Amino acid sequence: MRRGRSGLGPHWHVDGELAARYAAGTAAESDAWSLEKHVEACGACAAVVSSAVRAGPETGPLLASIRAAVLERAVQEPRESVGSRAYADNGTGPAIGASTGAGTTTAVTGAGTTGVPPRLSRAARVVWAAGPALRGAWLVALVVVALGAVALSYGAGLGASVRPLLLVTAPVLPLAGVALSYGLHADPLYEIATSTPSGGLRLLLTRAAAVLAVSVPALTLAGAVLPVEAGGPGAAAWLLPGLALTLAALALGSFVGGRRGAAAVGAAWLAFVVAPAAGGPAGAALMAGASPYFAGPAVQSGWAAGAVACALLLAARRRSFDHLETL
Repeated sequence: MRRGRSGLGPHWHVDGELAARYAAGTAAESDAWSLEKHVEACGACAAVVSSAVRAGPETGPLLASIRAAVLERAVQEPRESVGSRAYADNGTGPAIGASTGAGTTTAVTGAGTTGVPPRLSRAARVVWAAGPALRGAWLVALVVVALGAVALSYGAGLGASVRPLLLVTAPVLPLAGVALSYGLHADPLYEIATSTPSGGLRLLLTRAAAVLAVSVPALTLAGAVLPVEAGGPGAAAWLLPGLALTLAALALGSFVGGRRGAAAVGAAWLAFVVAPAAGGPAGAALMAGASPYFAGPAVQSGWAAGAVACALLLAARRRSFDHLETL
């Protein structure tokens, strides 16, 4: 087996030693991920891994019993389906064993039972499962904030005074999306999801990236079309603060849970930034109160340093997301 600098090399096949370690659960996490990705497209290596798993003293008998149970169930299901259809045809009740063909089966994803037709492409299913927050009220709130800022600026005649309102709101919007993206409240099959190599922090970061991929363009574009106040922060001034707050919420969530972490960071932003900045007439006073948190290389460098520190803490605490008690 050929290896690269970061684990398994780009051109390799699974050997018996790696297959045995994977079957025993002792393979390094990066090796296990690479192996599982590789066997999706390599039938020969899939057969090697399958043989190693079947040969295991614990996994072999377990797989044999599961196979026997599946085969027994497969024999019984046609009989049950016939009986249930007859029951429905007689008008005495619903068809318990009704057809579950490709057009009627509901799909179970990271957000629960979604009713997505299984004919949907694999890429579309991945996108759907990657963004639970994008399928709920959070996305509506994001659209309302972005379009509402433009409407207030031009429709209500508030002009440039709306920009600081958007700036102090934008950094905390991703927090809510991240809080809604991971945990028992987002995954009815959470225990199964976290037990896979893609679970835990990796899944959380994937869903956080989906939230940022939607919120960053929407809020930045909304800020770009607002009138500019001379000497005020630009449309992208909220990006580093927003990234720092999101990473801070994730890092704090490793101790107290995702929703509590996001709520605590959001409350701190509200108390120390939004409330003081809003403590006066709209417009110039609000801009003067908000600008110190966004404008200038020193301030932005501080936010960047905070983001790096939170990212390092998050990396050190990555294993905490594998356990249910950290929700």
